Amino acid sequence: MTDAASINTPVLILPGLGGSGPDHWQTRWARRHPEFVTVVQDDWEKPDLAAWIARLDQAVIAAPAPPVLVAHSLACLLVPLWDAACAQRAVRSALLVAPPDPAAPAFPAEAAEFARLPRMPLTFPSLVVCSSDDPYCSVERSRALAGIWRSEMVEIGAAGHINSASGLGDWDAGYALLQQLSG
Repeated sequence: MTDAASINTPVLILPGLGGSGPDHWQTRWARRHPEFVTVVQDDWEKPDLAAWIARLDQAVIAAPAPPVLVAHSLACLLVPLWDAACAQRAVRSALLVAPPDPAAPAFPAEAAEFARLPRMPLTFPSLVVCSSDDPYCSVERSRALAGIWRSEMVEIGAAGHINSASGLGDWDAGYALLQQLSG
């Protein structure tokens, strides 16, 4: 993995439902780069939208400069919901990895509040990263979300939900995307 010196902007790590376990690329990035801040939610299993928005807002306010948001799964839906509620906050960009499809049968019932997505572009540059065999979202639906958010999109092939089960390790290719968004 490239040295953290190549990223000169604050980075906020936003895990999804269940948090990111010890082998998840988000956790690995945070371990390797202690200057990255993981936004910790009070309850990873029963997400409360208002609480998750408030926690993200606090982290953005506390950042020393407009941060890059690195979201996985449910946190990809948190970002546009937060942006609609708190658009006056400055964010440099967002890396949105494996957004789930709120209309899919696999979408968790406990995250139903997150399904009411605003149909508006994000107020900052963003990149959606998807997998061709993600059980929570098809490439077509990822493309539709990217279109709504006016995000660029990268499809990385068969990588499941782009999580620890995908066997990505430090996910150097994802880190390279983060570097591009940070530059």
